[in-house]
Amino acid sequence: MTDLTPMVAQYREIKARHQDAILFYRLGDFYEMFNEDAELASRELDLTLTGRGEGANRMPMCGIPYHAADGYIAKLIEKGRKVAICEQVEDLPAGRQAPKLAKGIVKREVIRIYTPGTVLESSMLSEKKSNYLLARSKDSLAYIDVSTGEFKTTQVENEAELKAEIDRIAPAEIIEAESPVQAILDYLKETRKTTLNHIGEPVHYTVGQFMLLDSQTRKNLELTETIRDRAFKGSLLWVLDQCSTSMGSRLLKRWVLAPLLDKAEIEERLNAVEELHKNAILRAELARELNQVFDIERLTGRVASASANARDLVALAVSLKRLPRIAELLANARFLKAPKPLPETVELVSAALVDDPPFLITEGGIMKEGYNAELDELKQAARGGKSWITELENQERARTGIKSLKVGFTKVFGYYIEVSNANQSAVPADYIRKQTLVNCERFITPELKEKEAFILNAEERLKDLEYKLFCEIRSRVAENTKKLQEAARTIAELDVFLSLTEVAVANNYCRPKVSRDQGIKVSRGRHPVVERTLGEQKFTPNDVGMDENSRFLMITGPNMAGKSTYMRQVALICLMAQVGSYVPAGSAELSIIDRIFTRIGAMDDIFSGQSTFMLEMTETANILNHATKDSLIILDEIGRGTATFDGMSIAAAVAEYIHEKLKAKTLFATHYHEITQLAEKHPGMKNLNVLVEEEGEEIKFLHKIEEGPADRSYGIAVARLAGLPKEVVARAREVYATLEMVENDLSKAPRRKVRPKQARSTDQVSLFE
Repeated sequence: MTDLTPMVAQYREIKARHQDAILFYRLGDFYEMFNEDAELASRELDLTLTGRGEGANRMPMCGIPYHAADGYIAKLIEKGRKVAICEQVEDLPAGRQAPKLAKGIVKREVIRIYTPGTVLESSMLSEKKSNYLLARSKDSLAYIDVSTGEFKTTQVENEAELKAEIDRIAPAEIIEAESPVQAILDYLKETRKTTLNHIGEPVHYTVGQFMLLDSQTRKNLELTETIRDRAFKGSLLWVLDQCSTSMGSRLLKRWVLAPLLDKAEIEERLNAVEELHKNAILRAELARELNQVFDIERLTGRVASASANARDLVALAVSLKRLPRIAELLANARFLKAPKPLPETVELVSAALVDDPPFLITEGGIMKEGYNAELDELKQAARGGKSWITELENQERARTGIKSLKVGFTKVFGYYIEVSNANQSAVPADYIRKQTLVNCERFITPELKEKEAFILNAEERLKDLEYKLFCEIRSRVAENTKKLQEAARTIAELDVFLSLTEVAVANNYCRPKVSRDQGIKVSRGRHPVVERTLGEQKFTPNDVGMDENSRFLMITGPNMAGKSTYMRQVALICLMAQVGSYVPAGSAELSIIDRIFTRIGAMDDIFSGQSTFMLEMTETANILNHATKDSLIILDEIGRGTATFDGMSIAAAVAEYIHEKLKAKTLFATHYHEITQLAEKHPGMKNLNVLVEEEGEEIKFLHKIEEGPADRSYGIAVARLAGLPKEVVARAREVYATLEMVENDLSKAPRRKVRPKQARSTDQVSLFE
């Protein structure tokens, strides 16, 4: 271990400054990890754990090839780990991987720290998902997507509002700070250790600019993923996202999670969709162009941060070539913004880089001939030298008479002349023995070594010059960062409008009429996801009418009949309209909703120690404490998690509180048929039920909503359809009949006497009188 002492000391000194990261320590062609880092990485990455030294001095270690690091880093980032890259930095030629002149222990420094919220590399990012780093304090937050340069800040009034906003943003990484805007920039400088010129001034917004959707509502409405398995397929975004570009998909997701409240802004988006809706030829032409556009947003981020390779620049140029044609197509558009072309960037990249460059920018082969005279001379020299080597083999075969003689090359020994053992007697006197193998000898000549030095020097100079020229080109492209970002935003927005339009056309959606009054009127409304899954012919559309006389709709009917689908589709239609989308309906007149609340089903929250009923009541309390008259509330089976009379009492009280005090637009599904009497007592409440067709013991769900309450829940019939054994179903009917008799006071069985606190009328009274 004595000879490793300087290295170990260096490692420990560097590691001491990066205790919270796994340190990838460069040794030759490998990144090595030691001690606790090695033990952790070996588990997380399934690497073989070895060690250096003996006994108490033994250091656990594991390693990976440096050229394969990205894949391993991506796995660690996905698991929420930090990775610090410690490189050899002494005497490094431009872009090269190893030092040339260093003596003794090579100087090393951490050149980059990878964290979940600071990655730029495409291999570590989801194409259709923004990757946010977020800094928060008690009353404010700031977040940045380093891959695109998006930078936003906002203030919040309370912890609940802060939590809701963080849930919506869904950051990859969160840092706590007293001053989030400054803290987030300092953190980026510390981890990236390079220029981040694509991150400009922050855009400040207020939470009140958008419809507020808490995490439970986003989950229940399955906006971006399904409840059952968190899959993209089956979500609202799955229906709406037909974008051609990744940046379009990311923008659409942001829109879906933050619907607008400003009527003028909503109308602007709807106007853009309508303009495309009326012009099928324009849609087809735009789609053709957008299909050839790469992710300009993230490509620009890598260019501006000096991490783009030649393929990135070529992809950027290919994308920018489509802008003039797109601008031409939109020349007469009223509501669609056209991108501004960047011909100088296209010309620069097209003139300099080959069409299909290699991934690495340090090994040559990326520049076109004719771009730089010095580079062309070096290429010609290298080619000439290699041609001389090829011709040398023919010359030496003729001179020596050895037909099997060959000229080869290895990185260790350079160029050589190889002669088999059987032909050693014919070896010329000017050959110098270099290496002895089992079946042959390898030789060199002074002339060969001279030419080798020329060739290798030319190739080295060639690679260094190509790298230098490439960096210059990348810097020149980066000078147009702001223009590139503007083009990316314009294209992403256009892509979203085209996607919304294609979905509207394919599924026969209509343009909603949006207003500030308190009504919701939908004709032949459908659930966008269920309809897409079942097909239009199988889905039963329904109307909804909510105004001052029917702002509280109480819905009864059996399970599986469609109550939840009906309520969700009303919420989704309102949300889609405020996103700027057409909606699945024959017609729709909608008031602007400030918040959507949902309370649909519940499961025990074991980790926080909350039972089903406690969770249900907590969520209900959140709704009652934050809803306004402009909110839309979706409540499904309130009070089912406790005893019947407790639950019924709570459900009735919640319904009356919402109707009388909050006055929010509400869809309230219940199996407590008794509380349908509330509609008789409270003007503005209205009973609806889901139609069921009965033939003997058989029932058929018609999925059609009509006015009036249901008279029973058909629970036993549903249980039979689900496959319960016949004897269980039969016994359930017997018990039900007995309970019904007790409820109607028809049973002859004796009942426990209860001393009344006061005289009671013998007249039958309504439950809620």
